[in-house]
Amino acid sequence: MFVGKNVNLRIMEKEDLSLVKEWDNEVGIMGEYEPIIQETQADLERQYDKLTEGQWFGIEKKDGTKIGLIAHFLSSGRTAIGYALLPNERGKGYGSEAIKIMIDYLFLSKNIVRIQAETHPRNMASQRVLEKAGFRKEGIVRKSFFSRGEWRDAALFSILRDEWKEPGT
Repeated sequence: MFVGKNVNLRIMEKEDLSLVKEWDNEVGIMGEYEPIIQETQADLERQYDKLTEGQWFGIEKKDGTKIGLIAHFLSSGRTAIGYALLPNERGKGYGSEAIKIMIDYLFLSKNIVRIQAETHPRNMASQRVLEKAGFRKEGIVRKSFFSRGEWRDAALFSILRDEWKEPGT
């Protein structure tokens, strides 16, 4: 477990996938910018079993309440992160803290020079979270993913090892 000031990141086990399934299948939880997903427990278990270049973590408050998830994975040869918080836990600094913990973990444990993340260009809250964690906007990836009946653009953000401030500095 990675311990932060207000949140902890706990690696997800197969037993945690039922909660992920509940969140994924509830359209309002992931938000208006994310694809609509309907998954079975078996679907998630297959994804979990195939994940060789990455990990899923639950985001927990100090009292153990599960409030979201964050993951890192290899995408087209690049290290990427993705994250989601329950709607009633957004805007409280938990997302920025979880991302900073993940950045520290990745740069301290992996021989990588860059971490990237994508968000919808109109998702200003997610963009602020990334910027607070040290990411910089690189630009727009046009027609990056299919969601809600249309091909959508994505705003691409990254942080380089040279830009990262080690914990305690």
